[in-house]
Amino acid sequence: MQLFDTLRGSSAALDIPHDRPLSLYVCGVTPYDTTHIGHARTFLIFDVLQRYLRFRGAEVRYCQNTTDVDDPLFERAQRDGVNWSELARRETEQFRADCAAMHMLAPTFTPKASDEIPGMIAIIEKLVALGYGYARNGSVYYRASMAADYGAMPKLDYAGLLDLANQRGNNPGDPNKDDPLDFVLWQPSQRGEPDWPSPWGPGRPGWHIECTAMATRYLGDQIDIHGGGSDLIFPHHPSEIAQTEPVTGKSPFVRFWVHGGMARLDGEKMSKSLGNMVFVRDALKEHSADALRHYLMSFRYRDDFDYVKADVIATEAKIAQFAAALRATSGNGPVFDPTDARARFLAAMDDDLQMPQALAALDGLAAAIVQAALVGQDVITAQAVLRELVVAFGFWVGEQR
Repeated sequence: MQLFDTLRGSSAALDIPHDRPLSLYVCGVTPYDTTHIGHARTFLIFDVLQRYLRFRGAEVRYCQNTTDVDDPLFERAQRDGVNWSELARRETEQFRADCAAMHMLAPTFTPKASDEIPGMIAIIEKLVALGYGYARNGSVYYRASMAADYGAMPKLDYAGLLDLANQRGNNPGDPNKDDPLDFVLWQPSQRGEPDWPSPWGPGRPGWHIECTAMATRYLGDQIDIHGGGSDLIFPHHPSEIAQTEPVTGKSPFVRFWVHGGMARLDGEKMSKSLGNMVFVRDALKEHSADALRHYLMSFRYRDDFDYVKADVIATEAKIAQFAAALRATSGNGPVFDPTDARARFLAAMDDDLQMPQALAALDGLAAAIVQAALVGQDVITAQAVLRELVVAFGFWVGEQR
C-alpha cells in the first residue's frame, strides 16, 4: 500500500506489520463546540484508513486524544460562564455521540490532556535537562533553533515559519523568549484557568507537549501513522517531532504523517471563528450517515473541499443503489463476475487512499448487479463481494443487522 507522507512530500510503501499492531495516532478535538463537518471529514478519513488496514490483515492500535487543556476551551467557558471541565465533558460526549452516529469505529485509546499532566511534566523536565528547553519566570520554552529541519514539513524558511506561527497563536513579543519562534512547553495559568503544580510553579502545559505525552504513552516511542487536519502541518506536528525525538532518542518519531484537507462553506474555510459551521448532528437530521460518509469521502482526502448540501442529497441515490443491489433477487443465468470491480477498488485504496476512485468502483458494481439481476444472471457472488467492500469502507448498508 502506498501512502503519502507530508514530511517526505511524496508517497511511500506502507508495509503492514504482521508481528505487531500497527500504531495510529490522530490529533483529536478541543471540546468547546463540536462536531462540525470539517471534524467529521477528518476523522472519517482515519476511520476508513483503519478499516482498510484491518481489511488488509493488520491489527490496529488507534489513539485519538482530546485536547481539553487549551486556550479556546478556556475562553469559551469564561464567555459562557461555565466551568471549563463541565464544558469539556459535555462537548466530548457530543463529539463521541456524533462519531458513533457516523458509524466510526471507536479508537483503542481516547486519553484526555487533563489526565496526562504528570507525563507532560516529566518530558519537559528531560527537555530542559538536555538543553532543548529553558525556564523563565514560571514558563518553559522549547528552543526552536535546536529543532533539526523544523521547516521541513511545511516547506518554509525561518521567516515563513514565524509568520505562520504568529497567525496560529504564537506570541513573538513574549519578553521571556530567547527567540520569537520558541514555543511554550509550560506556562502560568491566567485568571479563571485551571492550574497544576510543577517544578516551575503552578500552571498548565503548552498545546504541543500534550500530544507528545499521549502518543508516546499509549503507542510507544515510534508511531507508524500520525494524522490530523492540514492545519496541523505547522506548528503542531513539527513541534511534536522536535520535542519527542530528543527525549526518546529514536528517529523517526513517525513513519507517515497524514493530513486531511479543510472543509469550506461558500468558498471560506469552515471554522468556529467565522461562524460558518455545519454541525454533524444537524446534517444527520436531513441525510443518512452512509450518504454523508460517501459524500465526504468523494474528494481526495488531502484536498480542501466545499460542502454543498444539494450534492449530499444527490448522494442518497447511490446508497439506495447499494441497498437495491444487495437485496436483488439472483437468477439462474450466467454468473456475473465482480472480479474487475473488486480489483479496481483495491488498487484505488492501495494508491494513497484514492477514495473517489474506490467509491466509483463500488457505485459501478452496485449498478451492474442491479442490471444483471434484472436479466436473470446469477449475482450471488457479486453481492457477497459488494457487501465485503462496502463494509470495509464503513457503510452500514452492507451490514447484516
